[in-house]
Amino acid sequence: MPEQHRLLILGSMHEFVQLVKKARARGWYVVVCDGYADGPAKPFANVAYNINVRDTAAIVEVAKKERVDGIIASFSDVLAECLATIATEAGFEPFLAPEKLAYLRDKSLMKQMFDEAGVPYAKTVRVTRENAAQQLAGLTFPCVTKPANAWGSHGVNLVRTPQEVLDCFGDVARFAEEDYILVEEYNDGYEINMMAWVCNGKPVVLDLADREKSQEDPNALPYVTRITYPSVFTGTIIEEATDILQRVVDFLGYEYGPLCMQFFYQPGRGIQVCECCGRIFGYEHELLELASEGGLCIEDLLLDSAYDKASVAPRLAAHNPRFTTWASALNFHARDGVIARLEGIPEEGGIVKDSLTYLHVGSVVSHEVGDMPYLARLLIATPDREELDAATDALFGAVIAEDAAGNSLVCENTRVTYDGVLSAEL
Repeated sequence: MPEQHRLLILGSMHEFVQLVKKARARGWYVVVCDGYADGPAKPFANVAYNINVRDTAAIVEVAKKERVDGIIASFSDVLAECLATIATEAGFEPFLAPEKLAYLRDKSLMKQMFDEAGVPYAKTVRVTRENAAQQLAGLTFPCVTKPANAWGSHGVNLVRTPQEVLDCFGDVARFAEEDYILVEEYNDGYEINMMAWVCNGKPVVLDLADREKSQEDPNALPYVTRITYPSVFTGTIIEEATDILQRVVDFLGYEYGPLCMQFFYQPGRGIQVCECCGRIFGYEHELLELASEGGLCIEDLLLDSAYDKASVAPRLAAHNPRFTTWASALNFHARDGVIARLEGIPEEGGIVKDSLTYLHVGSVVSHEVGDMPYLARLLIATPDREELDAATDALFGAVIAEDAAGNSLVCENTRVTYDGVLSAEL
């Protein structure tokens, strides 16, 4: 009888449920660990621990106690960073050593890497409060503020003047606890997600997706309401995007593991990279399996990375990211308030492949850090693009959330139409 592996998984939120289930289905002993006492994936593990993932020493002790022979994590920058540190301390080989992963976490280091590797990106400057006027002089507004090292869009603001940079400086800087922030010129092009897996120092494209946005406040950044796989631009940009990602791989000396990139693209202007990260995008990785019609599953890649790396390369060699099925994640954003009425969120069935409701009647909607500002997320899939778009419009129009006074708490959802682009690309 084969030896039973003992796997430690960092992370227990919704996106980890299938990962834990699949590991258990392989007959492995699964240990789940993070700071969320009610993490949805924890009941499916053999054993679970409530320990903050930044507590390296405590989790290394768990690894020793449980006699684990593998450690994995995914779906967030924090978990990727903690995985690198914990795996190194526990005697396992991480995807990237902590000092290399720093180039994918610290935005100042990332820009330095982009400069040295020849990666195109929007003009960016480091800004201190004392010398802001001089440092901002060469930028063309509008711009975007970013903390030096943070995640989840914390501290990201759309600013139209140098004074607005100063007005929000403190709120941005606090997310990284630095005396400076980053300010970069705003790119209003199409935004693309690119998921890849590095094998033997070569990035293999898993998929490209369109990050489609809506906007209520013209003075605020647009928010992502639909993510669609594959991107309508896949055939046009895949070679250029892969070449750019190869430059990052070469700079890092990256041999094996996940690598993703967010970038902007406009026909005639090319690609400008927003950021690269050493993990898989969470809350949309399921779309890869839907769009590939079950041909590729992120959970299988992650699990094989722990014990069977040799099986990954041939599987990816046969993968084609030019999918014939369309898959979208619909994100329903909410305005601040208390939900008194919530209707129209469909259950799974037909074109709706998964339905996840985050808030309920009585829930308080808040955009403070750590709070949940989303009503629901739906995954839909179909081979027919027109059906996908029609279903998107219908579902966006069906969801109702109101406060006690009857005010709508559902944010504006405007589908990108790709006028003059979609027919030419497909």
